[in-house]
Amino acid sequence: MDTQQKDLSYFRLRLQELLNTSFPEKANDQKFIEQRSSWAANAYEGAFSSGNTIEQCSEIANYILFENLYFSMFDTIFQVVCNEFDTIMADEEMRPFAIKMFPVCTPVFSSYEVTDTFAYSFEFDLLYTEITGTIAIWIQENGLQ
Repeated sequence: MDTQQKDLSYFRLRLQELLNTSFPEKANDQKFIEQRSSWAANAYEGAFSSGNTIEQCSEIANYILFENLYFSMFDTIFQVVCNEFDTIMADEEMRPFAIKMFPVCTPVFSSYEVTDTFAYSFEFDLLYTEITGTIAIWIQENGLQ
């Protein structure tokens, strides 16, 4: 196996792990995964060929691999479920419930300009409150089923 293929599979696995955990809506998008992994591997190889340190090469590749993947709508919904609804469901039910709530809560995000630094803004607190309300209303109308 050549180093390019090894690098590509390394980046593919790293990206897949992040998507599985924080971006389930993108986890099965093979075209996205292949494209990002390839770009990251090529960037790493190019940076290395240009004489950059391993650390610099990794930084460049990671920037490309994870671009626009720092703020996760799913992580936000999961955080709300864990923090606000932990008394009404078992720990092992929280992630599956958050996955169920993802399509219910996604429209709430459209009212906000979500960027990689959004989680540190005042608007995040408003979003958090809105997501909490959306989930509470859903539970009231549908139960935990």
